[in-house]
Amino acid sequence: MRKRLTAAVLAVLLAVTAVPCAVMAEKKEEKLTRITLNEVAHSIFYAPQYVALEKGYFREEGLNVDLVTGFGADKVMTALISGEADIGFMGAEASVYAFQEGANDPIINFAQGTQRAGNFLVAREEMPDFQWTDLKGKKVLGGRKGGMPEMVFEYILKQNGMDPQKDLSIDQSIDFGSTAAAFAGDSSSDFTVEFEPSATALEKEGTGHVVASLGVDSGYVPYTSYSARTSYIEKNPEIIQRFVNGLQKGVEFVQQHTPEEIAAVIAPQFPETDEDTLTTIVKRYYDQDTWKENLIFEQASFELLQDILEGAGELSERAAYEELVTTEFAEKAAK
Repeated sequence: MRKRLTAAVLAVLLAVTAVPCAVMAEKKEEKLTRITLNEVAHSIFYAPQYVALEKGYFREEGLNVDLVTGFGADKVMTALISGEADIGFMGAEASVYAFQEGANDPIINFAQGTQRAGNFLVAREEMPDFQWTDLKGKKVLGGRKGGMPEMVFEYILKQNGMDPQKDLSIDQSIDFGSTAAAFAGDSSSDFTVEFEPSATALEKEGTGHVVASLGVDSGYVPYTSYSARTSYIEKNPEIIQRFVNGLQKGVEFVQQHTPEEIAAVIAPQFPETDEDTLTTIVKRYYDQDTWKENLIFEQASFELLQDILEGAGELSERAAYEELVTTEFAEKAAK
């Protein structure tokens, strides 16, 4: 009888103490500032961001980050301009295009995300001695005109003495994210340019083979960056700083840990990807030095970006670095 009574008392005590704990958790959640981050794609390529989310680094900075995938820089830009998103993560070329069009509230890049391209050239067969000139006369599934994947691809072709318009056929009609399925289902194309996990998936299926890394062959390129409206940054500098602080912690984790450890942390973000594949992809990006040690968007990188835009015929007039980039938040976070 006494044992039953003790058990009942314990149950009541647990129930009573659980209520204040739940209330405290709710209050703590209320204290967090909620912001919306719209990313161009949900990719292992952006590992430091997912580390920051999974390790709670943004929450440590008092932020509750709602992550939304825009599926394209144009859609991320629309969300930013409309106020649907507070922060955008995409190629910085989008901010240059908006500036060219006379944006009233320019989109400012305040942190650089990746320093190499994240896509790979996939062939039908293994090509251990692949050269970019092997693409002459071939059909390649490429990216959207004016987008970073396509422009970096064309930049590499030109660096290797090829004319993207004359020396090969680049199919730009297929939607981003659908090229791998198109490549697997239609043998009319010889190569496809793919992000992960699509490149590795094609290899595992035996449908394709990675023969080159656009990230390695294009060199250090400011492929993606974090940006926000000028007005938002001016009104919320402390939010931007806290966001960059949390992100910097993610960058430092990636720099200090192995691909296996990184993959284990970000695994909840990619439930459809098995551990072995996830580690393989992280290692592929890790080995090619994809992630910077800090988030500072250097002027030389911005000028290289505009060189690529000019080469692709997408830039009518160059923008001044100071007009579209600020480094104050990234510099503070790096200290």
